[in-house]
Amino acid sequence: MTTVLHRAAQDAGLAPSILNTQPWRWRVAGEALELYADAARRLPHVDPDGRLMVLSCGTALHHARVALAHAGREPAVDRLPEPGRPELLARLRDLRARPVTPESILAYRCIRQRRTDRRTFAPGAQVPGAALDRLRASAEAEHARLYPLQRQDVVYLRYAVQGAERVGGRDPNAAADARRWTHRGADAADGVPPETVAAAADRQVPLRDFGLGDEAALAAGPGDDDGAEYLVIATDGDEPLDWLRAGEATSAVWLAATGQGLAASPLSDVVEIPGARALVRTLLRPAAQPQLILRLGVAQRVEPPPGSPRRPVTGIFDAN
Repeated sequence: MTTVLHRAAQDAGLAPSILNTQPWRWRVAGEALELYADAARRLPHVDPDGRLMVLSCGTALHHARVALAHAGREPAVDRLPEPGRPELLARLRDLRARPVTPESILAYRCIRQRRTDRRTFAPGAQVPGAALDRLRASAEAEHARLYPLQRQDVVYLRYAVQGAERVGGRDPNAAADARRWTHRGADAADGVPPETVAAAADRQVPLRDFGLGDEAALAAGPGDDDGAEYLVIATDGDEPLDWLRAGEATSAVWLAATGQGLAASPLSDVVEIPGARALVRTLLRPAAQPQLILRLGVAQRVEPPPGSPRRPVTGIFDAN
């Protein structure tokens, strides 16, 4: 059983996270697997409340659940099991045998296929409505909501993103946070490498350049993302449990999108700035708390974008 748990945690290391900080640690405790937030990897000025750190850990939690399902195991999951230990986010225990289904095989395969694709999407190619319905169901299965923004609301999203850019650009501490994770060096096992960041392009909703400017080395491609869908992942509440659930929903939606041949990238800057997040909140009906936005579309190219580096499994485990 210990081997199964270690392998699940290793697979969970492929989950997306804010600035690829990978802010999680795992511990095998008997026949249980515990997930901890690694506060040393939190962005102190970009993410002062730890919202995006916990959300990132939620994506790893869902990845671990997918890996266990592929191994024929279904755990009971205790989220925030000990109020006196807020860094302990989840405990996976009582691994029961379960059939391995075609759906669990596909989801596991998508863990390795998933990429953050910041290139422009294929001009004129639309995301099918049936695909959006499946993604909405994936979010709801994780106790979250998914709001595809209407075309008229994308204009307001653009305003929110531009406002977040202006506010963030005036904050030297936030800029230092970003620089810490975007200039890690060629041998780094984390952070955002320049080859994964698209060069500037005229898009309907701009993407952040993470302070890289001309160092961004990924060709954006033609078009202005006219076929992009902007999906707001939201929750009813805005507490750590909601953030964790939002991360699980992010993973579920992104893996489901990958399984349908769609490409995606997150927009986290718009939820980092309170004013921009408040604007996005006004677009949601029924009302909810926006936690992250996924930009979704049809990739222009068959070849995937470069992957982000990952920490070795020895770097994400605490000793028993």
